[in-house]
Amino acid sequence: MKTRASSASRAVPRIVDVRGIRIGRGQPPVVIAGPDVIESEAHLLRHAERIRRICDGVGFGYILKCSYDKANRTALGSYRGPGLKKGLKILSAVKRKLGIPVLSDVHCREEIAPAAEVLDVLQIPAFLCRQTDFVMAVARARKPINLKKGQFLAPWDMQHVIAKAEAAGNRQILVSERGASFGYNHLVSDLRSLQILDGFGYPVIYDATHSVQLPGGLGNASGGNRAFVPALARAAIATRFCHGFFFEVHEDPDHAPCDGPNMLRLDQLERLLREARAIYDALHDGAGPA
Repeated sequence: MKTRASSASRAVPRIVDVRGIRIGRGQPPVVIAGPDVIESEAHLLRHAERIRRICDGVGFGYILKCSYDKANRTALGSYRGPGLKKGLKILSAVKRKLGIPVLSDVHCREEIAPAAEVLDVLQIPAFLCRQTDFVMAVARARKPINLKKGQFLAPWDMQHVIAKAEAAGNRQILVSERGASFGYNHLVSDLRSLQILDGFGYPVIYDATHSVQLPGGLGNASGGNRAFVPALARAAIATRFCHGFFFEVHEDPDHAPCDGPNMLRLDQLERLLREARAIYDALHDGAGPA
């Protein structure tokens, strides 16, 4: 089992800067969060304002995540979002109004250039992390990138994905753990993965909400069990190898257009982040290095 980073990866600085938010060892965890998909500008703005206040209150940096297009839906008729042009316009407006960095998925080469004009972090979806040409094309945009580990990959396999981004000249890399496939329609989190991923020299993000997803579990849509999100998030920060969280949150997830079963309720986020802050402070005496 390969668990060690290449010498090239170990030489890379561990801090990634996203518009002044420093992510990595010795820094408070960052929170990447928002609704799964854009429903409207007002809806996204309302969620982002509240999440930002919560993050400010606990001293965590905040990056807004929301998808302009959900290109990997289970069923053909599932809601995908407003699309690239309208979606980026909404993300740009929310970014401008709140002064916060934004992140979204990119799905094909044609999206990279317009997305890079708006997004502060380009995210490579888990299902696309093995697509060599695409990974390198996104990396060449010279923006910070979030590499989602495919649920079909072992954590040590991510060193090859990282190497592709590095070969394209990008060292602003986040690596996200989101569970591994376990039988049919199930994911399971192996928290050893966080330590292995940390060994590659880049900040590690734990995606607590997709980790409780049941892909295709409802037949024509994905299921999930959001009740497990807090416990997994607390466990992740306690490993010392988690440099940030990824949460999809919604004020009414039971009526969200997609991924509702695994999204955290917005009114539960503050308590969870305060618990995470307490764990982080206990491990680091309030301000020590990771």
